[in-house]
Amino acid sequence: MFKNHFTLIYHGAHLEISFVTSNPGKFSEAEKILNKYGINIVHAPLHLEEKRSESVEEIAEGCALRAYSALRKPLFVEDSGLFVPALNGFPGTYSAWVLKKLGNEGILRLLDGKERAAEFRCAIAFTEGKDVRLFTGSVRGRVSGSIRGNGGFGYDPVFIPEGEEKTFAEAPSLKDSLSHRARALQKFGESLSRK
Repeated sequence: MFKNHFTLIYHGAHLEISFVTSNPGKFSEAEKILNKYGINIVHAPLHLEEKRSESVEEIAEGCALRAYSALRKPLFVEDSGLFVPALNGFPGTYSAWVLKKLGNEGILRLLDGKERAAEFRCAIAFTEGKDVRLFTGSVRGRVSGSIRGNGGFGYDPVFIPEGEEKTFAEAPSLKDSLSHRARALQKFGESLSRK
């Protein structure tokens, strides 16, 4: 269950920051990380049409501007993708759609007999109505040979970060510290906490 109201001290005044996402897993992850910086957020499950692009940064920026025109308050959005060189970067910015259509099983089938190197990329776009500020994060690793673990969401059961043997779904604490989203959120949190 999401809390109803959060505030943060920002420029000496109380400010509510909305995280525009329809994914409750992403919201929980962001809430946990940003709380460490004294930043509290509100869930805004606004559905946004995404512009098509190969860049998570461009998609996040466009969504932030569209969300601001609807909500008219400080907010951030996040876009991420799993980029697999052996599949020419696929699923990339189509990751959420591909997960719905093919599932993790489909990704494993596509990689049968292929190089399994992969990279997760994330972009957070924050706006108060004027400019959009971007914060990015990435993590390299590989796609596992099978679905492993029950934690997390999305591609977590098939992604093993570089230097590790467990998937994010097998070791959620790894994801909290190493994931592409965690890295982008940490940059975002550090930036806001300096204000």
